[in-house]
Amino acid sequence: MDKAYTVGNKTFVLDQEKAEKAFAEKRVINGRQSMCFNLLPLKYHWAYDLYKTMKANHWEPEDVIMNRDIEQWKDQTIVNEVERWIIMMGIGYFSAAEGIVGDNILHVVREQVTAPELKLVLGRHAHEENVHADSLLYMISSLGINPHECEAMFEDVETIVKKNAFVTEASHALRGDTDLSLTENKQKLAKNIFIFGQCMEGTQFYGLFGMVLSLYRQNKFRGIGEMFRYTLRDESNHIELFRNLFMDLIEENPDVWTEEFQEELRATMAEAVKLEKEFIEDCLPVDSIGLRKQDFVHYIDYIADRRLEGCGLDPLVGNVQNPLPWLAEMMDIKKEQNFFEGRVTEYQKASSLEIEDDDDL
Repeated sequence: MDKAYTVGNKTFVLDQEKAEKAFAEKRVINGRQSMCFNLLPLKYHWAYDLYKTMKANHWEPEDVIMNRDIEQWKDQTIVNEVERWIIMMGIGYFSAAEGIVGDNILHVVREQVTAPELKLVLGRHAHEENVHADSLLYMISSLGINPHECEAMFEDVETIVKKNAFVTEASHALRGDTDLSLTENKQKLAKNIFIFGQCMEGTQFYGLFGMVLSLYRQNKFRGIGEMFRYTLRDESNHIELFRNLFMDLIEENPDVWTEEFQEELRATMAEAVKLEKEFIEDCLPVDSIGLRKQDFVHYIDYIADRRLEGCGLDPLVGNVQNPLPWLAEMMDIKKEQNFFEGRVTEYQKASSLEIEDDDDL
């Protein structure tokens, strides 16, 4: 029933039916369009809950002390050429990749979704990509790396070029006006969300994550490793955001979920895995102490299957065991002793961060 408020000699009537109709028209895509960014009443509660978690996890690169990293970078007796190359590849690849992700969020996905709470959490996602890009600038300037070398890496290293082309093609296909009443265009958007969430951030980021954090475990480049740990925590939320968005889009648009489309997504993941394994070959041309190329190659099979199964798709390999179980421990960064100063840092502003388990890696 309608609700009436009388204030002085004026009466205001709130139309209950109209309000309920507006709520019913909240959808991932093709929903009610409004310039009013009215979050309530929430329909996608998971999006707002995730937004609050992401906001509570805020961190700044400059809070990480880089003195020891700088000493190690300059002293070739402490770290070998393989370990230095891993850092170079990490900075070179992610300098491009983080920007690609943020650009796709703002100019493709956030432009297409219609529910305000989805736009809210996607805005936070884009902000975190900016923080990650900023952290890479901080690493480059701290170590004194020529920034033109980083530019050259994502222009001239073929495996980086191919990985970037793999995702940018999916992004460019949705620029400009797109008629999302058509099934084929809905599938293009669903594929974009799948590629960026499950293939790129969810799978192709993890080879280098594992290598850098392997060095971190050996007390090498601890400052860089600490920033990668915070980035990894952010990425786990990004993967879940895009997975939920993908699943809700499919649920609301069952015409998208054909057998042909499902096989297309599995083939897309297979291509992502192939590109990532080639990239791992470039990142780790030879094994080093604590770094076995085969472990990281095997890990990509493991993580790709988990991403597929999380989206209701059959695995590519099946029954793959995790060769790097210690990566799960890297997620527990609620409260950490600073390696250089012995002071406690607390990026988690509240106690909302749960200790992640291996299912989130």
